[in-house]
Amino acid sequence: QVQLVESGGGLVQTGGSLRLSCAASARTFSSYTMGWFRQAPGKERQYVSAITYNGGATYYRDSVKGRFTISRDNAKNLVYLQMNNLKSEDTAVYYCAAGMTAWGSGQYDYWGPGTQVTVSS
Repeated sequence: QVQLVESGGGLVQTGGSLRLSCAASARTFSSYTMGWFRQAPGKERQYVSAITYNGGATYYRDSVKGRFTISRDNAKNLVYLQMNNLKSEDTAVYYCAAGMTAWGSGQYDYWGPGTQVTVSS
């Protein structure tokens, strides 16, 4: 069982930055692919970014490439999403997720409660 808790969301102006953090409870955290998803009101959930168990590979959706950076610290059981040059369309609830086979299958088994990110113009 893995418990995930996101933090770092908030209100920021267009062009600003936020860093989201996700703290994981699992002692086997370093075995999991970690992902970030987001969902805006009335819209489908989007797959934003992911990082393999050892940080050796990353994924970004096209709309955040060059602006968002995912990273992880396996010693601290943390994964981060650094978000720069934020745009109004980045406004959403952001969720952290973990899956041991997610990099190949897209299957995430554990989810955090989410943190709100609001970008104002």
